[in-house]
Order: sequence, then structure tokens, then C-alpha cells
Amino acid sequence: MSRALAVFHGRFGRATVYQLNRPFNVHAHREGHLIFHVGGTPASIDVCDRRFRLDEHAIVAVNPWEPHNFLPADIGDGAVFFVLYVNAEWFAPDVAGGKPFRFGRTHFSRTAALEKQIRRTAALVCGAPSLSSLDCELRQLIDICHDESWQCSEPEAEPRSCAAVTDFRVRKSIRLMSESPGAEIELDSIAREAGLSRPHFYRLFRTQTGVTPHLYLNTLIMEQALDALVTTESPIVDIGFDLGFSSQSGFTRFFAANVGMAPTDYRRAAKVLRA
Repeated sequence: MSRALAVFHGRFGRATVYQLNRPFNVHAHREGHLIFHVGGTPASIDVCDRRFRLDEHAIVAVNPWEPHNFLPADIGDGAVFFVLYVNAEWFAPDVAGGKPFRFGRTHFSRTAALEKQIRRTAALVCGAPSLSSLDCELRQLIDICHDESWQCSEPEAEPRSCAAVTDFRVRKSIRLMSESPGAEIELDSIAREAGLSRPHFYRLFRTQTGVTPHLYLNTLIMEQALDALVTTESPIVDIGFDLGFSSQSGFTRFFAANVGMAPTDYRRAAKVLRA
């Protein structure tokens, strides 16, 4: 039942409208992540081991590399969510200041002005917009949400960031995983090449980055899969093989567990907006 109603990829990141009725695996993104409930039964989301309600009164903001997973309340009809994935380099205020992109709070209320902006932008995404109109609307919505997330008096503690890795062995393991991410990569081999025992590697990697090596690798694979689905015409079975999956069904299960739907459904809805 989970399906993509609209998907746009552009220099801002991704703007999507999903109808979701299935849980995800715990996953993460390099991008900042805004989730708006726009129809159907409220759901929940776990972010960094804390549970938050996804309903029409609130916004959930997930910072880059924060582990999270979606938990539907209605596994029949599901609910509709407007979801934004924001490339850090597109977010002008933080890039200009030289600071990492992040939101001040994970869960905060919608103001009346925000509600209007959310509904208008979601409708624009579903209405096959032009690049210029979507770019302007998205930037305005993201700026408002970012500012609103920092209005609270007690900002949440800043998590570890993959951009702040200091240990040379973890940096080496990240480089090895990034050179050719795929499901066939053996993390034990990565640990040996980095000069670490398996337990030490897993412990040090999580301490340095805030995520497990497995979750980090899955994120890299998902980035490659999403890019291939929207920028190439390669058959899905070939995309899966290129990413190290031995069968199309294995790739489809992995994709659905991390995105909530089959790669065929995602590709059918996806469009690329170019400047």
C-alpha cells in the first residue's frame, strides 16, 4: 500500500509526498529531514531512541545522520506525509556561517503561518511545479522551520556528526566504504584494513560518528540507489546487481525497508528538476 505520490529531486535535495502504511528499518540520511503529516491517521517516529508523534499539529525535524524509523498506526490505509530532505550545501544560512546544518529541536508545533506554508508547498509538489516556483517555496518553508526549531529555550544536545570524525582509522574505514558502496562489502574486512578488531571497530565507529558501520553503509547504498533510479534508465535488476545484490527481490526488500516502498513505485513518481 505504501507508495510515492510525488517525488522531486533537485539541488535542494528531495521533496516528496508519500502514502505510508508500513514501518521502516532504522536508517539515516546525510540530509536534514523535515516530516509533515498532511492526511490520514497520525503515526509515530523514533529518532535517536526517542518516540515522537506525527500528526497535523506538529513538525518532526531529523538532523543529518540521526538514526530514525517510521511507525505507522494504520497498516490498512496508512497516512499521507510531506517529507523534505535538505542538502546541507543548499541551506544558505548555515553554509555562510560555516556551521553544520542542524535543527534545534526534533519535535515542535506548527504555527498558523507554518500550517499555511506546509499545505501550499505540499500542494505545489503534487501539482508538477516549475523549478523556479518550487525552489522559492521550499527555501521559504525550510527557513521558517529551521528558525522555529531554534525558538525553544532548551535546544537539544548536538549529536556526534560524521563530518567531525577525528580518528584516522575510522576516516580510513569511511573512505573504503565510500569508494564503492555495495551490499557485498564485508565490514569485518573493512575493520581489518583499518587495523582494528571487529568489536573495537564497531565501538569506535559508533563513538566517532553516532551511527553503526552497518547503518552508515546502508545510507551510502541508498544514496546510490536513489540516484540511479532517477538519473538513469537502467533496469532495476541491473541497479541492484551494481549495488551488490544477488537478485532483484533482495534489492527490492532492502529498498522498501529503507524508503517504505518498492523501487518501481519510487521511480514511477520521481522527477528531476534542473536549473
